[in-house]
Amino acid sequence: MFIPLTPIRFLQRANDLFGHKVGVISGDREFTYAQFAERCHRLADALKALGIRPGDRVAYLSFNTHQLLEGYYGVVQAKGIVMPLNVRLSIGELKTILNHSGARVLMFENDFAGLVETFRKECPAIERYITLDASSEAADMSYEALLATGEPHRADIFSFDENSVAELFYTSGSTGTPKGVTLTHRTLYLHAMSVATMSERVHEMVDLHTIPLFHANGWGRPQSSTMLGIPQVMVRRFEPAGVLKLIEQHRATDMSLVPTMANALLNHPELDRFNLSSLRRVMIGGAASSPELIARLEKALGCDVYAGYGLTETAPVLTSSRDKGLDYGSDEERQRRRAMAGWPVPGVEVRVVDGDLNDVARDMEAIGEVVARGDHVMAGYYREPDATGAVMTGGWFHTGDMAVWDNEGYIHIVDRKKEIIISGGENISSIEVEKAIFAHPAVFECAVVAAPDERWGEVPAAIIVLKPGETLSAEDLMKFLESRLGRFKLPRLIEFSPDALPKTGTGKIRKLVLRERFWTGKEKRVQG
Repeated sequence: MFIPLTPIRFLQRANDLFGHKVGVISGDREFTYAQFAERCHRLADALKALGIRPGDRVAYLSFNTHQLLEGYYGVVQAKGIVMPLNVRLSIGELKTILNHSGARVLMFENDFAGLVETFRKECPAIERYITLDASSEAADMSYEALLATGEPHRADIFSFDENSVAELFYTSGSTGTPKGVTLTHRTLYLHAMSVATMSERVHEMVDLHTIPLFHANGWGRPQSSTMLGIPQVMVRRFEPAGVLKLIEQHRATDMSLVPTMANALLNHPELDRFNLSSLRRVMIGGAASSPELIARLEKALGCDVYAGYGLTETAPVLTSSRDKGLDYGSDEERQRRRAMAGWPVPGVEVRVVDGDLNDVARDMEAIGEVVARGDHVMAGYYREPDATGAVMTGGWFHTGDMAVWDNEGYIHIVDRKKEIIISGGENISSIEVEKAIFAHPAVFECAVVAAPDERWGEVPAAIIVLKPGETLSAEDLMKFLESRLGRFKLPRLIEFSPDALPKTGTGKIRKLVLRERFWTGKEKRVQG
């Protein structure tokens, strides 16, 4: 009989084979996989009693916690759709996402309780507000009270439709507005299987969830770790000393970082004080890496460091720079390879093509767009058929990233086709930032481009022309933008131009000209 592919099978496997083993560590709480599975089962039963029906969206506004991880299985077992929200977004952005998705339940930590009153007034689809903490005046009930109403019923695997949506993640808005990426049970199952092929000495692994689970580089790991029975240590918020302490305390072997996190660890003044000998592998993604960063990390942490590449739309991992058995000839060449996007993981095909979908030469010089197809590609953008059609051609997903490649299938991202700024691993739409700036009554025209930054890789830089007779300071503009954009999207550089911005013959602003002067003498390399 055909058995549906669903991540719920991973939870049942962990319960059956690793039930006695510590599975999840969150702050001062530890759960065996049997205890974790029971909590997920209770959550599923309680949500169904609450009225959640197949396809209903359950949103989470939370840092990394065991409750959020339980949602990855409990909500899905109830046949709902789990929807983690980016806690760095502004209240306006969160309202837009909640209303677009039609989420019926919002789980929140009390750090965000102050937003609930606004959501109650302006997000009519939300029917229940549940605090993940012990209590909150803003909540209808607490999470533990909700779990107490549920029974630990094991799911009937045959009742699941593997092609139904299990998870919904909103991008940062590559066209100026966030888009919801739909990932099916089948996609998540097969992605986890692909990621699992890169694991070694699984019985010794301890996985440290350093990246937020609402972020592509964060939520790509839990299913494979659960399937393999790997202990998962939750890092509620990234703070270098806290991460180093958790590595030492729990003997963590594996973790993922974006380059800004890596730099923060490397520059921590007490790095040498911690025992990091348990570390075996660090994966770098979300933004550009470099051979120098790989070398510094390997020396400081005493472990292997690899880069990778993927998108929210690809569940997320497409490629990894894991070793391929090549004779690198030198440490420098090995580190250069490990800093690249790498070669495809099992389950996907990845190519670099021209505008007609023909492969460009594999000579590390010819530039084309990265396209992908296979088990990991999203089902589409939620309620956005036109946007979905715009990025799919004959089954191939167009990433919008430009790259070169070689005969070994190694891909190296060199730039982006879209005007996206990747700052500290977060995607920022220049169009979205421009719209927010244009909302100020003193602004005549503006352009937002990427400028280099030693800490964040790149940051938004705004070049602004004011209306005649108007005055505006950078400080006043920042105050204006703070309620319209998440902090990570705010421009770090603001320049006021006395002259009109350069334009093409059709009237479009020539961003390349504006951006070029920021990058003169610097090599621009972006992976995201």
